[in-house]
Parts: sequence; C-alpha cells; structure tokens
Amino acid sequence: MLTLADFDYTLPPTLIAKRPITPRDHARLLVTTPTTLDDRHIYDLPQLLRPGDLLVFNDTKVIPARLIGTVGAARVEILLHRAMPRTAEPYNIWEVMARPGKKLKMGVVVDFSGILSATVTGKDETHGTYFLRFDQGAQEFWDGLQKIGSMPIPPYFERGGDAQDVTDYQSQFAKHAGAVAAPTASLHFTPELLARLAAAGINTTTITLHVGAGTFMPVRVDNITEHVMHQEWCQISPQAADLINRTRQRGGRVIAVGTTVARTLETAADAAGHIAPIAQDTQIFITPGYQFRAIDGMVTNFHLPQSTLLMMVSALMGMERIKTAYAHAITAQYRFYSYGDAMLLWPKNQPPG
Repeated sequence: MLTLADFDYTLPPTLIAKRPITPRDHARLLVTTPTTLDDRHIYDLPQLLRPGDLLVFNDTKVIPARLIGTVGAARVEILLHRAMPRTAEPYNIWEVMARPGKKLKMGVVVDFSGILSATVTGKDETHGTYFLRFDQGAQEFWDGLQKIGSMPIPPYFERGGDAQDVTDYQSQFAKHAGAVAAPTASLHFTPELLARLAAAGINTTTITLHVGAGTFMPVRVDNITEHVMHQEWCQISPQAADLINRTRQRGGRVIAVGTTVARTLETAADAAGHIAPIAQDTQIFITPGYQFRAIDGMVTNFHLPQSTLLMMVSALMGMERIKTAYAHAITAQYRFYSYGDAMLLWPKNQPPG
C-alpha cells in the first residue's frame, strides 16, 4: 500500500522561487530518462525534440479569483474554486473557499466593495467549501472581477498577489478564462522560443483545463487510495484531437506541457491511446501503477511534497527515479514550484534530438 509518506521530501526554503526568472525560457530544465539526468535549459527544447513531435499546452486563463467581501460588518476572504455548472466560460455559481467560513450561512449575502454581490446557496460538508450565486450578469461579473479581484498566487509565496503577478502568473497561451491557478509548466515559453520550435518542425496545439484551487489542497489521508480527487473542467477540440492522433500515427511524440494537459489527455484516451474530443469534468487521479496511454513525455515543474502532482509524475517515471531526480535538483540548486525551473520527463530512453 502506498502511503503519503512515500511522496515526502525535504526542500530548503531558499529553493522556493518567489518570482520567475527573466526571460522565462532561461529557466533550467532537468532532462530525465530512466537512466540519465541532463542539466539543460528550457531554451534547449528545439534541440531536445524532433521534427514531427507535438507539444500540447493548456490555454486556460487565470482569473483574479481572490476576493475580499463583507457580511454585515464582518470581513471574509473568498477564493473562487470552480464554477457550477462547468462550462468553457463560467461565471454565475461558484464553489468557493472562505475564511472565516462560519460567516457564510445559507441565504446570507456577501458584498464585494459594492461592485459584486453573491448569495450563499449551500455548503459542501465533505470539503468545507461553499456555493455562491453571483447576482450580476456575465459581463458585469467579469468586469467587476477585474476591478476588485487579485491573482490567486500560491500560499507558499507568503505574500499577496501584486501587479507583477498579473503578467507573471499567466502563460502565453491564456485564452479561456476560468482557472484559479496557473498551468505553470507553460509559463516558461516565450514567443521567441515558440518561433524556434516551429522553425525546427515541432508542432504545438492547445487543450483547456480550468485549474481549480484543489491543486493547492493537501492530501489528508495516509492511504492515498482513499483520497478524493478534485474535479476540473476540461475540453479538447476536434481539431486538437485529430492533430494529436495523427502525430502518433506518423511516429511523432506527444509531449504534455504540464500535469493539467496530461490529466486532460488521459481522461480522453481510450485503451489504445486514441484521443476523442471532450468537454466535461475530470476527476482522474493518477498514481504509481497507472499506465499512461496518451503521452510520450512531459514538461513539468517541481511539485510540492505529498501532492497529487508529485504522485502523477512518479506514476510516469517510477517513484525511485523521481526521488533521484528531485535529490539531484536540490543538490544542483534548481528553483522549485510555480515560478521555478522544470523537468523534461521521458519514461522511455529517447535518442537525442
């Protein structure tokens, strides 16, 4: 039985990146195969991939999901978690995290600076989250959110989001608003790097997965099989599905840029790895023993101890290999987490280029 302790490691606090490196594609890249570790940089990707390979990005857009509201004279902090029902462009009813939650009684109205207001319509007792129905229409809601919301940067930054995070915590591909956390692997890519990848014959496409605040939620059970994975809404267009399938038919490799892309593709893949267009919630929980069907490699950041994301990359590479790679990264002073460096994971040994 795998336990939470199997996915623990000790990270010196000085290795937690509080700001991204500039330019973004100068982040370091630990190329990891079953037998080798190679210290490179993100800007080396055109030489590390082959013509005909396909990079798949997440084009979700992070919204300013952290709000300060009032219930009467009491202050309450709200973090939008996921929209209900799930759609490509959500806006009306949201599952939220609240602090202090005791203020959010059924039917209570929360005021947000006189610009937005929402009524408490329910509570999820299992997860300790609440449901708010915003009183504004779609455009008024989005306009108001831009005025009074702040970027939901991770708690380990130990600071509030600021003007720099508005651009730093958003990828080049951000298009469909709805995420409350960034798909951080894609933060490393710049227009210049994308142009070099295209010139090298490396293709790109996008899917959408609206990353929820559940990405920050700790696993609270020792037996990881008892963990209930958070739901996230995802979509793969017919055009993207066709390109992914044709890439593999032609012998190209499909590389997921981030765990969110991997979750989406694995949700859509059949037993043979064929990708179908989808628009749905996913609750897939990938842990060691899972057999990947849809991807040949992954670009991903370094993940928190005991996190579901660390479990996923351990499933791709094997637990011992990930432990070895993380130990190397710590010794070599890689930068960790959302604004940190990255890995290129090849579960099978690959010829160079």
